[in-house]
Amino acid sequence: MKKIFLLAAMTFIFHVGLIAQTSIIAHRGTWKNSELPQNSIASLNAAIEQKLWGSEFDVHLTKDDVLVVCHDHDFYGLDIEQLTYNELLAKKHPNGESIPTAEEYILAGLKQKKTKLIYELKTSRISKDRTKQAVELSLALVKKLKANKMVEFIAFDYDACLKFRELDKKVKIHYLNGDKSPAEIKEVKLSGIDYNLNVFKKNPTWIKEAKDLKLKVNVWTVNKEEDMNHFLNEKVDYITTDEPELLVKIINK
Repeated sequence: MKKIFLLAAMTFIFHVGLIAQTSIIAHRGTWKNSELPQNSIASLNAAIEQKLWGSEFDVHLTKDDVLVVCHDHDFYGLDIEQLTYNELLAKKHPNGESIPTAEEYILAGLKQKKTKLIYELKTSRISKDRTKQAVELSLALVKKLKANKMVEFIAFDYDACLKFRELDKKVKIHYLNGDKSPAEIKEVKLSGIDYNLNVFKKNPTWIKEAKDLKLKVNVWTVNKEEDMNHFLNEKVDYITTDEPELLVKIINK
């Protein structure tokens, strides 16, 4: 009886290990198969309902210094950086939602404790100073909402990443652009690398190098089954995808 129990326990641990080995991040929420607007609170809630490890979202700074959630620099034709938040309310998502503020979005995510909020700070097209100001406002918002344990930051702007680290020694911040080696990222004390799948294919040693340096590794945006299997075999920490349903099926095979 003890042997049967031990075997069952080992089998359970093995399967949990496989599932925990690589975590799933929904790219801009779960939207593709649900036909919800990207970066909407509805797409965030869909990712939460799927019990995914994380849901990524994109944040810009408006003319009047309001952090809002949208991937593109415009919201249905309205230039985010050149307009006030109230001016952006002139347009809505197809599901009726207005452009969410980062505060509204995070508060929606804080209604639960399992799905992490992966906060991508978009680079300002106006100036480097505006990007750095957005870093400061983003950190202040997360602190205000007491969301430090639920939010991790990512950014393409290297100086923005360095600013995050300068202002907060513990915040999790990952670099997106793909032009820095794991050793360079380790040297400036960032949390990890979060690179496009083609960057890793061109630099096949970087995943191992990052792991050896105890850096986290995420790959984006992985939507094909063959690529999912490849990076699962590479044992990356996270895969960001527009197809979380497919990735769940592959992991659970």
